[in-house]
Amino acid sequence: MAERLLLFFIFSPLIVLSQQDTIVHGKIVSESSMLEGIHVINLTKHLGTITDARGYFHVKATISDTLQFSAINLKATRYILKESDFSDNLLLIKMESLITELEEVAIINYKNINAVALGIVPANQKTYTPAERKLKTASEFKPESTFYFGGTTGVSLSFDAILNAISGRTTMLKKELVVERKELLQAKTSDYFERKYFVETLKIPDEFVDGFLFYIVDNEKFVNAMKDKNKTMATFILSELAVEYLKLKEQETLNKSTNEN
Repeated sequence: MAERLLLFFIFSPLIVLSQQDTIVHGKIVSESSMLEGIHVINLTKHLGTITDARGYFHVKATISDTLQFSAINLKATRYILKESDFSDNLLLIKMESLITELEEVAIINYKNINAVALGIVPANQKTYTPAERKLKTASEFKPESTFYFGGTTGVSLSFDAILNAISGRTTMLKKELVVERKELLQAKTSDYFERKYFVETLKIPDEFVDGFLFYIVDNEKFVNAMKDKNKTMATFILSELAVEYLKLKEQETLNKSTNEN
C-alpha cells in the first residue's frame, strides 16, 4: 500500500502538468515562399494565431489538442499534438502548395485585327518608352515660323534643343534612358526565368539574385540574346555569367575579411 501511495505522489504532478496548457513553438515548411499570415487554429481550445514572415508560430495547447493550419496558397492541414511536440525542438509542419490548374486556353492571332487596322494609331508609327519620349522631345530641332519687319516671314529653329544640350538636361535624359532599358531587361529576364532557376540551377544564393540581375544587364552578349528572343543562347550566357559573378562575390568576401583583419 505504501508503495502505491509513493508512486501516486511521484506521477500525479506529471499528470497534472500534462493537462495544463503550455506553449508549442513551431514552423511551417513548404515549397511556397509565402509563409507569412498562415492561420494556426487550436480547434480544441478555440485559440488561434498567425505565422510570421519566416513561417514561425507559437500557440497555447496541451497533449491531444488538434491544430489546423490554413492559407489561401496552401492546402489545409490538421495535426494532433503528441507529448514529444512539447520539447525544446521546433514542431515542423509540412504544407503543400495549392496549385490551381487552369483549363487550356487557345490563343488565336488575327493578323488583320490590330491597333492600326482599328484606327487607334497611324500606320508605321514608332512607339516610344517614357524615357525615349522625354529624350526625343528635349533634343529634337523643331522648325518655327518667324515674322520679320515689312510683313515677310522666315523659318528658324527652336532653341529648346540647344538650351537642353547646354544645361545638361539632354545628357541627364540619356542616362535615364540607359537606366530604363536596364530595368526593362531585368523585368523581361524575370519573366523568362523563375527565381528558383537562379537559385537551384545557377547556384546563386537567394540574397544575391537581385544583384545578379543588375550584373547581367551590362553584358552585351546577353542583351543581344534577349533582344533577339533567343532563350537558348540567353540560358547559355547566363551559365557563364553565373560562374563569373560567384567568383566576384567570393573575392569580395575574401577582401572584406582581409581588411577587417
